[in-house]
Amino acid sequence: MYKFLEQTVAGSMTRNVKAVSRGLTLRELEDLFEREDFNAYPVEEDTQIVGLVSKFDFLSCFIFTPAHMMPRYEDLMKRTVGDVMTPDFIYVRGETRLTRVLQLMVEHRIRSMPVMEGDQRLVGMIAREDIMRTLRRCAGEKDQFC
Repeated sequence: MYKFLEQTVAGSMTRNVKAVSRGLTLRELEDLFEREDFNAYPVEEDTQIVGLVSKFDFLSCFIFTPAHMMPRYEDLMKRTVGDVMTPDFIYVRGETRLTRVLQLMVEHRIRSMPVMEGDQRLVGMIAREDIMRTLRRCAGEKDQFC
């Protein structure tokens, strides 16, 4: 398992990532979640990542409490990603060690996070599944340090 200690985000992240715009409706976002099975999408504006929208953000629109009356479903589905996204999000860089990513995910209960380089340029996403796959790979290696 010592091999895992050396692993960085760049070697495990998903590189083919789709970003969404603030103007995307919740109906369109729901379709993306269904079709692509990602947990979160970076929100991009003028080539900069300005937020993150997750399934949790989507579902939070449907909370019903006495203090929060729920509008009609169709009205909610017309809302935009800009209305529900999380503007303050945790991101990592390609050289970040997976041990640090794992720590952040556990501490903040995050399923995935963007991988950024330079001036907020998106280069990928790292998810729990990526880390689990790397852990399995490192545990399976017949190396004296695993």
